[in-house]
Amino acid sequence: MAAGSTAINFSTPCALFPCQPLSLGFSRSSFHRHQAAKNQRRSTRRAASTPAITAKLELKPPPYPLNALEPHMSQETLSYHWGKHHRGYVENLNKQITGTELDGMLLEDIIFLTYNRGDILPPFNNAAQIWNHEFFWESMKPDGGGKPTGDLLELIKRDFGSIDTFMEEFRAAASTQFGSGWAWLAYKANRLDVGNAVNPSPADEDKKLVVVKSPNAVNPLVWDYYPLLVIDVWEHAYILDFEARRADYISIFMEKLVSWEAVGSRLEMAKAQAAERESEERRRQEEEEKNAGDAEAVEMYLDSNSDEPEAD
Repeated sequence: MAAGSTAINFSTPCALFPCQPLSLGFSRSSFHRHQAAKNQRRSTRRAASTPAITAKLELKPPPYPLNALEPHMSQETLSYHWGKHHRGYVENLNKQITGTELDGMLLEDIIFLTYNRGDILPPFNNAAQIWNHEFFWESMKPDGGGKPTGDLLELIKRDFGSIDTFMEEFRAAASTQFGSGWAWLAYKANRLDVGNAVNPSPADEDKKLVVVKSPNAVNPLVWDYYPLLVIDVWEHAYILDFEARRADYISIFMEKLVSWEAVGSRLEMAKAQAAERESEERRRQEEEEKNAGDAEAVEMYLDSNSDEPEAD
C-alpha cells in the first residue's frame, strides 16, 4: 500500500451500523440485489479460480455538447468544471475503493455507507461529488428556464404558496450557502425520522417539497430525501463566466438553464418510489403481525397441552 493511503475494510454494512437497516432513498432494495449478485460472482470466481474483477466507475459526460449551454454557461466553464473537477472525483474514488468492500457497489450505496451518520469516511467526498455533478448536468438543458408545469407546478404552489415564493426561497438558499456547497429542491416523503443524519427539516410535514442547502459534498440522499433540482455554488462552477457574482449566476441558472422537464420527471419517480416504500413497509408490518399472531397461537396451544393430566 502506498504511503499516506487509507485502508478501508467493510465486511458488511452492519460493521458500520450495528442493527441499523440500510435505508438509502431510492436505492434501498438495490443494495441487497447488489450484494446477492456480488456473492454469486465471488462463488463463480472461486469455482473457476479466476482473478477478481474490479469494476471501475466511469466519468459520465453531460447529456449535451460542452458548448450547448452557451452563452449562459460557456464551453470553457463546462470543460473546466466537468473535464477537471468531475474527472478528478472519479479518478480519486476509483483509487480509494479498489480492493475494498466498496468496489463494485452502486454510487448511492457508497455515499450512504461512507457518510457514516455524519462521521465522514475518506471516499465520501469523491463519491458524493460524482453523484452531485451528474445530477447537476442533468438539471440543465439548452434553452432551459421558463416555468414548471403540470403536477410539479401544482405541488410548488401548494407547498410554497406561489412559483415566485419558491424562486425566492431557492435563490436565497443558493446565495446564502456559506462557502462551497449546493442548493436543492427535494421531495420529503415519510422522513420525519432520519436514521443516518440530522434531519434538516424535522418539523416539516412529509410528502412535500422542500428547499435545502448543503455544504461541500453533502446531498439530500443522506437525509433520505428525493433530490429534484440542484445548483452548484462552488466557486469553480461560475468564476470563469461571472467572476465573484454568484447572484448573477443563480439568476441565469433559474431563468435560462433549468430543465423543468427533468425536475418534473424526477418528481413523478420520487412519488412512485415513495409509494412503493410505503407499500413494502405495510407488507412488512402485516407479515410481522401475522408471525406474532401465529407464535402466540402456538404458545397458547402448547400451554393448553401442558395442563392436561398425564395418562396412568
